[in-house]
Amino acid sequence: MPACRLCRSQYPVSQFITGNGPRYLICVRCGVEQGIVTDDEVPLFYDDETARARTSLYARRYGVWMSILVGWTLWLVLAQGIPIWTTAILAILVLGTLFLPVRHILGSPRFKADLRRLTP
Repeated sequence: MPACRLCRSQYPVSQFITGNGPRYLICVRCGVEQGIVTDDEVPLFYDDETARARTSLYARRYGVWMSILVGWTLWLVLAQGIPIWTTAILAILVLGTLFLPVRHILGSPRFKADLRRLTP
């Protein structure tokens, strides 16, 4: 796969602007950013289905981190005054905080494989 002259990223040949001179070996993303071509002239890099699948993949990967962050915030702000629930929620948050990095590291190969499958 060729590499873009501007961003040095590798894309399939279909994602490059055709032409000679300043347009040669420029990917469509850089072409649009640099003003070489308009949005109407370039092919879409991701169709709607692939974009939704990639968004879902990232949401599943990083959504748990946001849940833990929101949980800690709510515990610090709201749950301090409730005697029995404070201990229970604190135990759940501590276990989740300790388990989550392990799950994140062990899930990296699967995430990368799914992301590679969804990258055109």
